[in-house]
This record gives sequence, C-alpha cells and structure tokens, in this order.
Amino acid sequence: MCCSALVLKTRASGESNREAWLLSAETGLVRVTVFGGPKSRLRAYASPFHSGQAWIYHDPVKDTRKLTDFDARSWRPGIRELYERAMAADAVAETVLASHGGGGNWGGALSLTEAALDALADADGETCGRILPWFLWQWADFLGLRPEFAHCCHCGKSVPNGGMVWFSPREGGALCDVCQRAASADGRPAQSAGFVEVGPGCRLWLETVRRLSPARLKRYTLDAKSFREVKALTTAIIAGTLGRRLASWDW
Repeated sequence: MCCSALVLKTRASGESNREAWLLSAETGLVRVTVFGGPKSRLRAYASPFHSGQAWIYHDPVKDTRKLTDFDARSWRPGIRELYERAMAADAVAETVLASHGGGGNWGGALSLTEAALDALADADGETCGRILPWFLWQWADFLGLRPEFAHCCHCGKSVPNGGMVWFSPREGGALCDVCQRAASADGRPAQSAGFVEVGPGCRLWLETVRRLSPARLKRYTLDAKSFREVKALTTAIIAGTLGRRLASWDW
C-alpha cells in the first residue's frame, strides 16, 4: 500500500527496530514497524514530523504492518533547533494521536496538522506558544466541539463582544455572568468550580485567528492574561472529549 503520510511519533522496538505512528490521508492512523539499526536510511527518513509517501506491507496472517519505504518530501529540520518548537510539535502530534486522528476526515486532519508543523518549523519561541492553542482551536472545530460565544448556552441571551463569558466543560458551551453565578451556587470561585474565564481579549483573538493560517500568527499578539485564557480554554475543550489532559500541553 502506498499513501501520503506524516510521521507523528516513533519509539524503540526490540534491539534495533522502531515502531512509528503515521497519519495517512487515505487510511488515518497507522502503526508500522521500521526495521533497521541507527544507520538505516529508512529509519532516518521515517522520523517524527517528516511528511512524504509511505509504502506499507500488511501481513494478513499476523495482522502486522511494516514500513518498506518512505519518500520524505518535507523534513522540517527547524523543529529540532528550538526547544519551544519541539515541545509545541510534540503537543500537536500527541493531540492527534489521542483523538484517533480526528475520526474520519483523514485528509483534512493531515492538512491541518501539517500546516501547524510547517509554521512551527521556523517560528520564534513566543509565536510557538500561540501556534499550539491555534491548532487546538482549529482541532476543536474539526471535531465539531468549538463553542459559540455570542449567546449564553443556558438562557440564550446575546453576549456583547466586550462581555465576559465562562466556558463550562460539562455543558460544552459558554455561559453569561448571570448563568455562571447561578450554576456556581455553592459559592466556590468560578475556576475551582471548573469554569474557564473567557475575557474580551481572548474572544477577540480567537475570532481573529480562526480564519488565519498559523504562519501569520506572529503578527497577532495578545496580553498575558488573554493568552492564559486562550490556552486554558482550548486545552479544556479538547480535554473534555479525551477525558484527560495531555502532559505535552503544559510547557
């Protein structure tokens, strides 16, 4: 089988082989064995964050898959040159793996993931920090989970652009101040009750970048408070569907 693929992750398998997880436009997530020692050409080509054409042999008796060749067309060497790039790229890959490649639209998942990795390959450290929540925000939309902030999901009243809303992981939507206080009748602070604050700066940035490519994020900065809200919100949305937070998000 030949397919377009992105290498998301590899790990040692036995004394000299590796296992690799590929995201394929044709078949979704595929785990393959890569045979060969440290000097193997195939092992070097099939490294994390490389994209290209993969040739995979499926053994129907053992139901195993072996990578027989990989024509790497995009290497993205810059990801390994900066700590923030590598950490953000790992977080992107782990998100895709944990959510099973997006659940069906493999071509769309591959395009979105490669766009984020392409942007990370030459981004500065600060921009890397924005590319990860951008990807999580787009991934939430890809999974059909992105909330709408223009109206409260409880009372249905519109919330002005400058108004405060609270994201409820349990509801999967945004609540206005009044409904949030009613839902937190036990008197606990909103954050300790599980609500995520979404201020005007956070809302504006998310609305602005939803139609932007990640390569343009360098120009769209935000203050420290809004950045914390953006990251808390986007990770809470994805964590809600995964049932857990990924450690790779926190760096």
